[in-house]
Amino acid sequence: MDGELTNTSRSRPDGAGIRLADIAAQSGVSEATVSRVLNGKPGVSQGTRQAVLTALDLMGYERPQRLRQRSNGLIGLVTPELDNPIFPAFAQAIEKALTQHGYTPVLCTQLPGGAPEDEFTELLIDRGVSGIVFVSGLHADTTAKMDRYTRLTDRGLPIVLLDGYSGRIEAPFISPDDRAAARLAVQHLVDLGHERIGLAVGPRRFVPVIRKIEGYRQAMAQLLGAGEVDELISHSLFSVEGGQAAAAQLLERGCTGIVCASDLMALGAIRACRDRGLSVPADVSVVGFDDSPLIAFTDPPLTTVRKPIGAMASAAVATLLEEINGIRSRHIELMFQPELVVRRSTGSGPLVNR
Repeated sequence: MDGELTNTSRSRPDGAGIRLADIAAQSGVSEATVSRVLNGKPGVSQGTRQAVLTALDLMGYERPQRLRQRSNGLIGLVTPELDNPIFPAFAQAIEKALTQHGYTPVLCTQLPGGAPEDEFTELLIDRGVSGIVFVSGLHADTTAKMDRYTRLTDRGLPIVLLDGYSGRIEAPFISPDDRAAARLAVQHLVDLGHERIGLAVGPRRFVPVIRKIEGYRQAMAQLLGAGEVDELISHSLFSVEGGQAAAAQLLERGCTGIVCASDLMALGAIRACRDRGLSVPADVSVVGFDDSPLIAFTDPPLTTVRKPIGAMASAAVATLLEEINGIRSRHIELMFQPELVVRRSTGSGPLVNR
């Protein structure tokens, strides 16, 4: 090995090839170790070998032919639109886990007016996928027909469904604990001295919305003794504009704390506050849900309830691979606990400020 690997996929601007020292620095190992990996020599642990290959990929260079793994098969990944940053984060985490197990992910993204979920499913079946992961699909919609999924399980196709639940589908589900998420957010606002706490959520037909409302009602009753809270629940779309519209209603009803069903809705809620000359968090506190990428850099940095994306993605892939390897799927829901992440969009309520 002459100490240099030619870049066959992408050249640097200066046309130079990549050097062993560059890969070594990126992967945190010696040049000798990099040389052993690139030449397929033994004596290197699997973890170190993977670190070198990852460095090679990150720097935009094509792997030598001898190091390219043959795919174990195709796995379909069906997601909603990627405008909401939580869905690209999910897709990336799932794709990474699949790749680590030797499978090639096939991403299908639904767009308004584009191909529906059923069409993507048929396309993936035609491509001979070994299984499909559905993220926030029609399985989360209580008004949708679930026979589209039972047809898949009846034909023996392994599937896993994230962020939704139905008792009519014999398949594994991976979910965050939405009830606990709502309770965490309400508890946080109550601890800050808020009593008039509103909930901004999406359409009421979705399972995560139903569960968040249940958790919100429980927390309001247990922590504040609130009985009827319907006027403090505002339904809209899962978007910035939806959050703005929902928050506007809650502000009109005197809320000083607003719990939102997504980070995008929370950004809309902050906009609604500013439209009324209110400061966040001095006048109104806002809590999001998801902890989407870059959400820590908003103005103000958003207090939110973190959805455990990495753990959910790993569980989804592990469960799917069990099905592919012959372990019969069960009607089971794996529930993952959320985490409150306190930043600067929440502050003392009116009781504390008196």
